[in-house]
Amino acid sequence: MKHSHTLPVIGITMGDPVGIGPEILIKALNNSKLYDVCKPLIIGDSSIIKQALKLLAVRNPINIINDPEQGKYVFNTLDIMDISILNLDCSNLLIPTVETGTAMQDYINKGIDLAMNNRISGLVTCPITKTALKLAGSQFHGHTEMLAHRTNTQEYAMMLAGKKLKVVLVTIHIPISQVSASLTTENIIEKIRLTHFSLKNRFNIKAPKIAVAGLNPHSGEASMFGHEEEDIIAPAVRLAKKEGLDIHGPLPPDTVFFQAVNAKYDAVVCMYHDQGLIPFKLIHFKDGVNTTLGLPIIRTSVDHGTAYDIAWHGIADPSSLTEAIKMAAFQARNIK
Repeated sequence: MKHSHTLPVIGITMGDPVGIGPEILIKALNNSKLYDVCKPLIIGDSSIIKQALKLLAVRNPINIINDPEQGKYVFNTLDIMDISILNLDCSNLLIPTVETGTAMQDYINKGIDLAMNNRISGLVTCPITKTALKLAGSQFHGHTEMLAHRTNTQEYAMMLAGKKLKVVLVTIHIPISQVSASLTTENIIEKIRLTHFSLKNRFNIKAPKIAVAGLNPHSGEASMFGHEEEDIIAPAVRLAKKEGLDIHGPLPPDTVFFQAVNAKYDAVVCMYHDQGLIPFKLIHFKDGVNTTLGLPIIRTSVDHGTAYDIAWHGIADPSSLTEAIKMAAFQARNIK
């Protein structure tokens, strides 16, 4: 095991208390190997964690702290910063409330503050929902928007990352009917630059090779099936090449992911949400990680939701959270 003082402190927000966050947190931290790569710190609620420990029949002691420096960071002990003290029975609630939504939001804000003040080396977020944020009175739709606002970040991107495939999205949560009108050469080149920078500075890939997917079948095929490739996407690729980036595209979406999975490219810049997430989740359904590019802090997350339908049944899979914690620690070691 590496010396504890050399390992990065990774803050992990508990997510929605009535979702699967508390359960997958305990399951993930019951893996001794995580303590070889980082010092995991739970940002949440010890009363909820105690309920989850009982559910899972895990007897790990809890160490409640006020500052990351007070953590023990040893396997079989859970270091927790108590941000809320909720008096509720999660196993019987199973739906978000104003109280749980507010607590969930407070965990995130505390995690961002700790990261911005260099009290932790990276932030990992357990799942939340737009519904819970709305109940808490938030103006934001999710983690990414909250993070961008509180870190004053103007240019950011969502990357879904796994060992075999990494995808970056140009547009995210908008209807398919609005994708074409939302694409511009400027926002595509912005995402290409963020991808290149992050692959070098967070993933330690010295000479990243990036593919850019087209929007239409056959990547438009000389504008027979659409004009976006020639009018919008190709100019962004040309500009990136002039800047010295190893960039390829626009490439037909039906073949580019196969090529990336087989190591021809380090990442694929995708035009819309499902274009990137369908192939990604086909390959990395259990172990995929969501990481936000462009932030001044390291942030990774699970690539799934709160799963209220299975929450507090003891059956949730912690694989994505485990990989998210590992990736945050990996990025913390590589950041330049």
